[in-house]
Amino acid sequence: MGQYNPSDILDVATGTADLAIAAAKLNPQKILGIDIAEEMLAIGQIKVDRLQLQKMIQLRQADSENLPFQDNCFDAVMVAFGVRNFENIDKGLAQMYRVLRQGGRVYILEFSKPLKFPVKQLYGMYFNHILPVLGRIVSKDMSAYTYLPESVGTFPDGPEFLALMELAGFRLVECKQLTFGVASLYYGQK
Repeated sequence: MGQYNPSDILDVATGTADLAIAAAKLNPQKILGIDIAEEMLAIGQIKVDRLQLQKMIQLRQADSENLPFQDNCFDAVMVAFGVRNFENIDKGLAQMYRVLRQGGRVYILEFSKPLKFPVKQLYGMYFNHILPVLGRIVSKDMSAYTYLPESVGTFPDGPEFLALMELAGFRLVECKQLTFGVASLYYGQK
């Protein structure tokens, strides 16, 4: 993203603002982080305040599928590990497209399913068997950490997700696999 020098950045599903804080290194004019979860935003605000980034980073509660912004107002939109939680992925992508300025870029980091041996097998065993057990032990919640593998398993990754991005209007879409295919970075342009 840094090579395009975005001035106004939207961080969708910002959570506790880690990605927004990382993007501050690009020295944009403004970063707006939105999330539907007030509690996560409160934690993010503490981090932003501690790092004295309040002038650059603003956090607010908003729904990623109904962005409360005018058309064409951001140079870049980014999301890290949030799109798979959208109730309607098509609507969320369409909203990100709408708020981007012409020529603006979208960056989506999301879990994916590794396809190569032995990573595929190790990942499947860890993600579907070990992680849920560890989650139950740590959190004392029987359903803890079962949502994550389920949401990753149903997420349309790779070429299927690129097709959804194109349907939303994005062009020059690409996917870069990271960490042996455990995660993927999708990007495109308006």
